[in-house]
Amino acid sequence: MKSISLYFLLIVAVLSSCQKQNINMHTVIHSDGTCERTVSYSNVMTKEQRDSLLGEHLNGWSQPMPECLNIDAFCKSYTEVGKDDTVKTTFTCPFSSVEEMCQQTPLQLNGVRLKSSAQLHKRFRWFYTEYTFTETFACVGDSFKLPPVNYADENIVSYWFTGHPNITEGLSGAETMSKLNEIEPLINKWLDDNFVNLCFDYIVSHYDSIPNPPVSRQRFIELEDSLVKFAKKGKDDILGIQADKVFKDFFGSDSYALFFDEDTNCGKELMKIYSDRLSILGFSVPYSLSMPGTVIDAGTGICKDGVVYYPLTGERLIPHDYVISAKSRITNIWAYIVTLLVILIAIGSFAYGKKLILKKD
Repeated sequence: MKSISLYFLLIVAVLSSCQKQNINMHTVIHSDGTCERTVSYSNVMTKEQRDSLLGEHLNGWSQPMPECLNIDAFCKSYTEVGKDDTVKTTFTCPFSSVEEMCQQTPLQLNGVRLKSSAQLHKRFRWFYTEYTFTETFACVGDSFKLPPVNYADENIVSYWFTGHPNITEGLSGAETMSKLNEIEPLINKWLDDNFVNLCFDYIVSHYDSIPNPPVSRQRFIELEDSLVKFAKKGKDDILGIQADKVFKDFFGSDSYALFFDEDTNCGKELMKIYSDRLSILGFSVPYSLSMPGTVIDAGTGICKDGVVYYPLTGERLIPHDYVISAKSRITNIWAYIVTLLVILIAIGSFAYGKKLILKKD
């Protein structure tokens, strides 16, 4: 019998995460309102894979796609094999508008596309044209039955998962550490309670599958708090708890073992439920953005060499929607030329008129 281990599931979630496969997403906004999205990911090839490939540039061929990607067939792919046996596949997808782009978001969590919406506003200001792009990724916090705001203030929760608002502004390093040490147990309890809740809800809904249960369904529900206290006795969190042993020691029966055995249907289903939640915590895709002209406001991102970078993670999608925004300007050279010509014409007209007046005198 293979017992379910949350530590093992957490490791698997991290190893299979987008971050592990070096996935990056780059969005390019053009001045005419069209846009394109480029998604790339890379892995290190095995010797067998290397030997089976000819050439270093393989158009139209791509390595197996990561689980957190869902790229449409119309996107063009390009695969490059590096000297260090790294295979990098890049997909480029053109769109006529940012609204169309968001309908085909290439990122997904647990087989479901991330929902996003975007707006591009263009404002003509004579000497320059201003562009404002905003993309909002929908919150996935409802995957957790118990919301984190039940455990900490809304601003504290938002800061912990997204870094905003900065509740540590003005604090020293020591004061910041003290503040974080106060918050961490609250978030850990939120996560623990959700994992316990997932387990109890699943067992209750499948209680008829238990052979000779030691207590009735109703009595099992009543004993939830007592069981949790028993399980967490001397433990900081539930990740290291051996659930099948805890249930056996508490109820004096092996009847609940089927829920913690990877070889049973119930065990597989419960493991999938846990894995899906942990996948959210392991999700991470760096997002970069190129805007028309010069970036004048990077929002919550960091602008470097004209490109704005944002961290797009599953944790940032837990407390609320995650907003990516930037503002840029294109200088209208022609407007300066026209303005200069108007000024010169005005000066010339004034001088010519004055000259005519002097001649009459």
